Amino acid sequence: MKTAIVVIATLLLFACDQGAQSPRGFSLPEGNMEKGYLVFKKYQCQDCHRIAGEKESDNAQYLVAKPIPLGGSSGRIKTYAELVTSIINPSHKLTPRQPASFTSEDGVSLMRVVNDEITVSELIDLVAYLQPKYKVTPYRTSDYRLYQLRIPSEQSKD
Repeated sequence: MKTAIVVIATLLLFACDQGAQSPRGFSLPEGNMEKGYLVFKKYQCQDCHRIAGEKESDNAQYLVAKPIPLGGSSGRIKTYAELVTSIINPSHKLTPRQPASFTSEDGVSLMRVVNDEITVSELIDLVAYLQPKYKVTPYRTSDYRLYQLRIPSEQSKD
């Protein structure tokens, strides 16, 4: 009985809201994709990033050896909140696939922090431009055929 009470209490604690740090209720107004594209250009995001699936301009000159892709297919969706966080706090979650040259010696992202420059409206529009660039691709199932249950035949009697 005591064990059941402890288990229920533990489940209730983990099911509770995370307090002030909870992302629950986070929502911004709908943005404008066309304005978001202009924000992308205004803050020169294209100097380090490229949009997956879009043709690069012939005169693209990146400030990094290999441009960091934005968008494309993934097994999980890039949420609105993750995009906002990536823009305003670029060191929050660094992609392990990117080379170490994109971070400082202490592991901080080298992405320029634009928090003192970008307006909330520009941020909303930028996210409205970027979010549709991410496509969810379901995980491909295995090519292995299902194992068939074999019933052993009677051994021949000698």
